[in-house]
Amino acid sequence: MPTDLSPTARALRAMEILQARPGVTAGELAACLGVTERAARRYVGILREAGIPVESVRGPYGGYQLGRGTRLPPVAFTEPEALGLVMAVLNGQPAATDVSDLVGAALGKVIRALPENIGRQAAALREYASAAPDRFSARPDPATTSALVAAIADRRRVVVAYQSESGNQWEAEVDPWAVVVRHGRWYLLCYSHHADAVRTYRVDRVRQVRRSTHAFEPPDDLDPVAALEENLGTGWEFATRVVFDAPLAEVAPWIRPPMGRLEPSGDRCVLVGSTSNPTMYAQEWLPNVPFPFRIEGGPELRAAVARLASRLTTALGASPWTTSRPGRGL
Repeated sequence: MPTDLSPTARALRAMEILQARPGVTAGELAACLGVTERAARRYVGILREAGIPVESVRGPYGGYQLGRGTRLPPVAFTEPEALGLVMAVLNGQPAATDVSDLVGAALGKVIRALPENIGRQAAALREYASAAPDRFSARPDPATTSALVAAIADRRRVVVAYQSESGNQWEAEVDPWAVVVRHGRWYLLCYSHHADAVRTYRVDRVRQVRRSTHAFEPPDDLDPVAALEENLGTGWEFATRVVFDAPLAEVAPWIRPPMGRLEPSGDRCVLVGSTSNPTMYAQEWLPNVPFPFRIEGGPELRAAVARLASRLTTALGASPWTTSRPGRGL
């Protein structure tokens, strides 16, 4: 922390710490402020003199905390915090440079609420920084996301109306375990009662959320990110089965979680999964695996690979290097 802050600035910083860390001890507060414990207690006294109720809890687990119902002044950002916030928003939402964008409008309000010197730096960063959009990212509807998160927090089952990438639509009654953000996409990790299995749904493809009266309990050892990775390639409309002529250890680094589950098969391995987009599976995922393979199932993936093979064969045409030419005489 800067050493040239005024007593007032340190007292305000002490209040922020108390708000964020109820029960902080004098020693911990002193470390955060970069002062002695005696000085830290003095800043607590300044807050109390200003009418801010700071309660002390004695004993080995005691510390300072703000009194219940305390009304605090508007949030204050330091310059690094403000710039970090703008950078994080632009990184996740490149369109936020446009004031007509929903997130861009919200970011503009935050910048205008900042102190002049900090707000000027944040506004300059937003104006002169450019962000290339991620073509794979997808922004879900905030209201839909909020409804799912509320159901997760309340542990209430929901019925989701879903539309897959292929255009198929269905409803599913699920226990919403978690919302996970992965590579610019938002997923609902849930347990489907119809499928009697774990499922992952893209939140941007959820068309409606209806809350049920049924409660649920998520697994005690749930790791949302790990569970999402494990189940990304299951539960979609079109089954896939691909055999690679290479051992599992060599193929595994090239397999993305949405492609399915890789299983050993003698000195080869088998990729078993499902997809809602066989064309993408055939054109973008399989060609990147540098090992011979053959498609054993399903028919939609075989058809997509056949179309790709036909296109590539047509693109080659009659190669001048394979056309016979008369040799020169001696």
